[in-house]
Amino acid sequence: MSGPIRLIVSDIDGTLLRQDKSLSDGVISAVGRARTAGIAVSLISARPPSGMLWIAKRLELTGVIGAFNGGTIVRPDGTVVSADQLEPECAARALALLEHPAVTPWLFSGGLWYAQATDDVYVPRERRAASIEPIIKDDFAALLAHPDKIVGVSGDHALLARLDGEIAAALGQFATVGRSQPYYLDITAPQANKGDGVAALAAAIGVPLANVAVLGDERNDLPMFARAGLSIAMGQGPDAVRSAADQVTLSNEEDGAAQAIDNIILMEASR
Repeated sequence: MSGPIRLIVSDIDGTLLRQDKSLSDGVISAVGRARTAGIAVSLISARPPSGMLWIAKRLELTGVIGAFNGGTIVRPDGTVVSADQLEPECAARALALLEHPAVTPWLFSGGLWYAQATDDVYVPRERRAASIEPIIKDDFAALLAHPDKIVGVSGDHALLARLDGEIAAALGQFATVGRSQPYYLDITAPQANKGDGVAALAAAIGVPLANVAVLGDERNDLPMFARAGLSIAMGQGPDAVRSAADQVTLSNEEDGAAQAIDNIILMEASR
């Protein structure tokens, strides 16, 4: 750890939330204890702002939070402070690269979620996470002005892992490509990654990165692990994520975020 922790930035799914997408009283209480100790708390997620605001409210957060992997910075009232979006040509190419019988594309733009059908097994899950209803469109061609995120959705995890590398190589510096879940392959603007996102949040709140602790559970959290003063992985995270972290806490089902706040961050702050 590079210095005293003054800001905690936490991922949401698989970190703050349990598998049923609930926010436990234990986590809420631990965040309250951090705030009482003078440590600011923020959120960063692949979710759109609509899926984050209720959590910020429950946690009584007052500072900015990062949606779309930090590409969109918003206030807890939903006001957008800044947004990095895909260029139209890159978005069109991303959709073309996702064309596969086993992959379903989604597109997020202007606070809306576009899908091509509602019978996909992942639609109810995203409906709950995003807190919005999908708009059904057969063709996304007219929606490519400045999309916030394109997602390739598939139950074939091995296929998405392969496409992850192939699409990242194909789009290069024009996009950030990575899986937020084994079944979601996210494509966002180059600066819409959790490394740049946590840097933007820290700058907005006025805290050096050396004094930031980050909590996460998936591969898209690795860029912020690399930049923060303290990185903490959830116990159920993949080996690559846990090995990249400075510390490992309990799983999200065991309120690992609360344990990390109480037994790692606040414990260190009290020394």
